Amino acid sequence: MELKKIQNDIHTIFMKNLKRDKIKVDDDYLVLKASEEFGEFIQSYLVYKKRCRPVKYLSAKKSKKEMAKELSDVLGLILVIAKYLKIDTEEALVKKWITREWINS
Repeated sequence: MELKKIQNDIHTIFMKNLKRDKIKVDDDYLVLKASEEFGEFIQSYLVYKKRCRPVKYLSAKKSKKEMAKELSDVLGLILVIAKYLKIDTEEALVKKWITREWINS
């Protein structure tokens, strides 16, 4: 599946959920939501590394799955933000990381 298709699908699902929950969407909300999701990823990482209270420990398999779920939330929100702000994610990734056209420009 191509990145643009994934981005469009995630955006559609996310916006439907916001509408269902009567949450007003704007760029501030999206950035704050992404920050919240990143915090949840960090928390799952701490559990995975067992750098949390022992009562929160999970098996390696379960903690890795939780970490993957939270990281997918972070990535999903980033894709939603990019679409909302009309940023071509594929172009940006290629120009920044692959061709390095945007390095030092």
